[in-house]
Amino acid sequence: MEAAAEAGAMLREACARPKNIAYKGEVDLVTESDRRSEELIVRRLRSRFPDHAIVAEEGGGTEAASARYCWHVDPLDGTTNFAHSYPCFAVSIGLAEAGEPVAGVVLNPISGELFSAARGEGARLNGREIRVSNIEKLATSLVATGFPTRQRASSANIHYYWQFTLQSHGVRRDGSAALDLCSVACGRFEGFWEFGLNSWDTAAGMLIVREAGGMVTDLLGQPYSPGGEHVLATNGRVHGEMQAVAGDIMKRAATASLKF
Repeated sequence: MEAAAEAGAMLREACARPKNIAYKGEVDLVTESDRRSEELIVRRLRSRFPDHAIVAEEGGGTEAASARYCWHVDPLDGTTNFAHSYPCFAVSIGLAEAGEPVAGVVLNPISGELFSAARGEGARLNGREIRVSNIEKLATSLVATGFPTRQRASSANIHYYWQFTLQSHGVRRDGSAALDLCSVACGRFEGFWEFGLNSWDTAAGMLIVREAGGMVTDLLGQPYSPGGEHVLATNGRVHGEMQAVAGDIMKRAATASLKF
């Protein structure tokens, strides 16, 4: 929480200033603030937990195959939003023990919303306990997804977006997987799915969903680990229905040779 708050304060201040933007690919951008936020978080984690591994988006971590504990750090989830001063981005810090998330924090620096969870201790928003929604049907659900910045033309997710739009109250795409997961946890969304996310995108948010009473698997209903090929997070009540819809789309996509 301390590291997220310190990094968030820096990002909040930087958001109002002109951005120094570079590109990691055709449209996948990175800002000076990504790097500064990561340096701050990694430095604090190293000082407190020198024996832990750290995996961070911009490469500032210290991987150690033998480490029991590993931190997964996204110093600025939603960089494109940040670059356009759209106030939907986050700091995400998750801790895994032997590959399983055990603690996580996601902070929206603009709204000041701080989501947190520890395994077996529930999930909180600014210290107040949160729970997933009670909505039972996809037809009355608001769901969310995201799209990759790389190989966008070959992504099959547009087919999922179309189908889930037809079968739900609507689909939102806000550009921050960490915040989307937290919105499932606090009942704003009933479900979230996405492809190709990295471990730092989901390690904190998936634990927050689970501790809020939700369910997290892959789209096939198999166990999901941070960095898995695809993720489905729901309030639990619409999980089977969303999984069934995804399964039908996946079968049709396979026959059309579409890539995930």
